[in-house]
Amino acid sequence: MKRVKKVVLTGASGFVGSDILNEVLNRGFEVTAVVRHPAKIKIQNENLKVVKVDVSSLNEVAEVCKGADAVISAFNPGWSNPNIYDETIKVYLTIVNGIKKAGINRSLMVGGAGSLFIAPGLRLMDSGEVPENILPGVKALGEFYLNFLKKEKKVDWVFFSPAADM
Repeated sequence: MKRVKKVVLTGASGFVGSDILNEVLNRGFEVTAVVRHPAKIKIQNENLKVVKVDVSSLNEVAEVCKGADAVISAFNPGWSNPNIYDETIKVYLTIVNGIKKAGINRSLMVGGAGSLFIAPGLRLMDSGEVPENILPGVKALGEFYLNFLKKEKKVDWVFFSPAADM
C-alpha cells in the first residue's frame, strides 16, 4: 500500500492558501493546515488537520513541520498590516529556518509576482504599476525571493509566482 504524502500548508485560510488547500486535498495528500484563525477553515476532510500556529515562532514552525514530506507556504501577514514589509521578511525567514530545523528538505513558497520582469531589466515591484496600498507586501515577497531564498542551499525549494498582469 502506497503511503499518503504529508504536507504542511501555512496560510491555508487565505485567498491563495484556501485554493491550495482544496487542491492538495483533492490530490489525496494528508494536510496540516496552519492558520491564525482555525474557525475560518470550513472544509471537512479525513486528510485534514487544522492547527493554530504562530509562524513567527521558530519552535512552533519546526514542531508543526516534523514528519512532513513538504511544506507549502502561502503566508501573508495581511495586506492592511502597517508592518507588512518587515513582518513578511521576518516570518518567511522563520518559516525557512523552521523547515530546516524540522529536517524537511522540500518547500514551495507561493507569491512574489513583484519579482517578475515585465520588461527587460524592469521588475513589476519597481515599475510604478503596483498600487501603493499593497506595494510593501509585494516588495517584501519579491525581495525575500531575490535576497534570501535564492541563496538557500539546505532546502529544495520552489518559488511559484502568479502572473504579473493578473
